[in-house]
Amino acid sequence: MDNKQKALELGQKPVGQLLWQYALPAIVAMTASSLYNIIDRAMIGQVVGPNAIAGLGITFPFMNLSAAFGAAVGVGASTCISVKLGQRDYETAEHLLGNTVTLNVVIGLVFMVVCLLFLDPILRFFGASDVTLPYAREFMVVILLGNIITHMYFGMNAVLRAAGKPRHAMWATLFTVGMNIVLVIAFVWWLRLGIKGAALATVTSQSMALCWQMWLFSDKKELLHLKRGIYRLKSELVTNIIGIGVSPFLMQTTSCVIVIFMNNQFVRYGGDMGVGAYSIANSMVMVFFMFVMGVTQGMQPIVGYNYGAEKYDRMLRCLWLTIAAATGFLLVGWTVSMLFPRQIARIFTTDPDLINLAARGLVFDMLVFFVVGSQAVITNFFQCIGKVRISIFLSLSRQLIFLLPLAYLLPLWWDLDGVWAAMPCSDFIAFAFTIPILMWYLKKLRRRQSQ
Repeated sequence: MDNKQKALELGQKPVGQLLWQYALPAIVAMTASSLYNIIDRAMIGQVVGPNAIAGLGITFPFMNLSAAFGAAVGVGASTCISVKLGQRDYETAEHLLGNTVTLNVVIGLVFMVVCLLFLDPILRFFGASDVTLPYAREFMVVILLGNIITHMYFGMNAVLRAAGKPRHAMWATLFTVGMNIVLVIAFVWWLRLGIKGAALATVTSQSMALCWQMWLFSDKKELLHLKRGIYRLKSELVTNIIGIGVSPFLMQTTSCVIVIFMNNQFVRYGGDMGVGAYSIANSMVMVFFMFVMGVTQGMQPIVGYNYGAEKYDRMLRCLWLTIAAATGFLLVGWTVSMLFPRQIARIFTTDPDLINLAARGLVFDMLVFFVVGSQAVITNFFQCIGKVRISIFLSLSRQLIFLLPLAYLLPLWWDLDGVWAAMPCSDFIAFAFTIPILMWYLKKLRRRQSQ
């Protein structure tokens, strides 16, 4: 099967088979990536200590902010490419590839320089104390120096999925995760480089994977490949990429704002150990949420292609299957977290106080987590079909519109428990807002089809 036929199969194969074909590699890759994060944090917690875990928690907003810029380019470009492939406009798809490379380099470089210049004040703003600041700074200096590599790595993986190569994207991620684990053991455990060793492992493994990705895109036999004349930024293409990418950008930026605010709330009501507990609980939440991210990544090219080809029945079938898969897996995650919170906390630390705080926080955090999957899938669905305003609103609703006020108000009555309780409350309210919006759009779509 040639490359054009691989793209055309998005509009021809059975939707369930396609979703499995595209989602499974993304699920495996994202789940492996989240498991690496657990090993990374567990290694730091066990070898360096509980203060290092708290320091690592302070860096989450930085990681989210970096991911926000990467998502604005990677997700925006991959969605545009999927739609152009659905329209069989292969020349524009190639220029989108070239503009993706250029945008990643420019944005990654600017982000690195600005953040390195103001690193300490930014970390203080993120909630770092005198105890946690040295750990957070040591980690972020290395991560920021490799920021261009990180942007390129995630951007190229998104384009691989859009180009009909989900397995290649999976292998790139699995290689990165595997190499990360080997290097983190070598740098943190054997060489005792501390938290800096974990950062070095991350950047080194992503560099190696990026070399392979660029080699794949250098093959002239591929439908999309790197060549002269496609790297110059075109205003129309950049506008389309950023226009669609603004939704995941705002989602990630909102996550950054939320983590900054939550870190400060946890410091206020629970001290550095409160931040450490939040870091542990957040790591486990992300393990289960990575499945949702994986299945929505598998959904993106299918929905984008069939929307571009005006095959709406296939598009909607893909949506329902994705919602069912995401909800089912989060129910599994909810069950595990409710039954074994203390055992999960012990993976990261031996400190009894931190174990107690993290276990209680995890139960709060996961209380209604099974409704988050459908909300995330529906938000991603609107992004895939270019309904940017709806996607932006839904992206902001769960974390910014609902969580921030609740995380400020509830602790006034319940102290630290109030900070934890704000998360499940906002999850459920956002879910309750999302369903009517989807029903409204489906009614509008059915009316358009009947006309």
